[in-house]
Amino acid sequence: MKRYLAIDIGASSGRHIVGWREDGRIQTEEVYRFPNFMEEKDGHLIWDAERLLREVKAGISAARRRFSDIVSLSVDTWGVDYVLLEGDREIFPCYAYRDGRTAEAIRQVHELVPFSELYARTGIQFQSFNTIYQLFADKSAGRLERATDFLLMPEYFMYKLTGVKTHEYTEATTTGLVNADSGEYDGELAQRLGLPQRLFGRLCAPGTVLGEYEGIRVVLCATHDTASAVEGINVPEDAIFLSSGTWSLLGAKIARAVTTKESLDANFTNEGGVGYIRYLRNIMGLWIIQQLQKQLGIGFSEMVELARGSRYIKIFDVNDARFMAPADMKAELLSALGDEGLTDADVINSVYHSLAHSYGEAVRELENLTGQVRSGLYIAGGGAKNEYLNELTAAYTKKKVTALPVEATALGNLKIQMEVDE
Repeated sequence: MKRYLAIDIGASSGRHIVGWREDGRIQTEEVYRFPNFMEEKDGHLIWDAERLLREVKAGISAARRRFSDIVSLSVDTWGVDYVLLEGDREIFPCYAYRDGRTAEAIRQVHELVPFSELYARTGIQFQSFNTIYQLFADKSAGRLERATDFLLMPEYFMYKLTGVKTHEYTEATTTGLVNADSGEYDGELAQRLGLPQRLFGRLCAPGTVLGEYEGIRVVLCATHDTASAVEGINVPEDAIFLSSGTWSLLGAKIARAVTTKESLDANFTNEGGVGYIRYLRNIMGLWIIQQLQKQLGIGFSEMVELARGSRYIKIFDVNDARFMAPADMKAELLSALGDEGLTDADVINSVYHSLAHSYGEAVRELENLTGQVRSGLYIAGGGAKNEYLNELTAAYTKKKVTALPVEATALGNLKIQMEVDE
């Protein structure tokens, strides 16, 4: 029997999941899990890429001890972040997207190329952490002068496994530097921003075989975790998907990028999928709940029970930049809600209602922008296990909600590997 290994690294944890086909279905078993977290160093938020690589390799070893017949593996991660290289040597630190170093770079980039033109060229929504701003900040700091390559996180890990440097399409589209028409890095855009052309190679499609690691074939999946999740959910063409985790990604499959002014104003993004565009909105997601949970020191199920007992449903903007990386999430929420006397139950309930409200707004705008009423809403990821949030989502979106509490990203990763053998 052929088995495949999906290495799925999110912003808060990573997991190694082995999959195989049995009776026409993909069966899975988690064999390794490890925490992921940003670290503070010299006033900046960074990823310890070397530690993560050690975890990647440790998980592969654990998978091989459990299963001797693994034929291939692939890695997916979150988007936008990367490692710079000078030849085969890393240029550290590896900055994390929640770091605030891009503030000045955003202004400078938009002076050179107005955001309206950026959006028309790439279709990628404005986010302060988009790779385009991170790279420009690196240029201003002199970090690109000796850089020969930049590899997005999954590309970096697979390079360290195989020695092959590559650029994968779905992950690359999160950078804000891929042309929506050509599907390749936009050389003219890079030139206007003074970014070295040597950094931007041709893009490879999911399913490309890179090489081997200790006798196991290494394959490019849809290396952006949301792209793999959409493959794992297997959403009907006329439905809406919601990948619900630290971030919430709500959208639909479309044939061509929508780069109109109306789409720009609604802050929708056009990210690469496997043969389609993932037209979606990036919503703050369960990050706020995760940070509250750490502060309150209680379990997620207890948070749900507290919320169910509250009648406080004031709505706030979950996407406000103030919630990106506050030192004290609870204090930030109390300030935003304008009431220091709220109970923990009230704060939690307000977060859940505000999240579901943001999903409802996104659904209505998506349908207006695409001119198509969608048949239902399919939720996958960790958030799919939250029945209370699913109930609120159905109420605010007025859609039939189908919750798929599965490792959708790992399933999508595995499916693409399996297709290489078909």
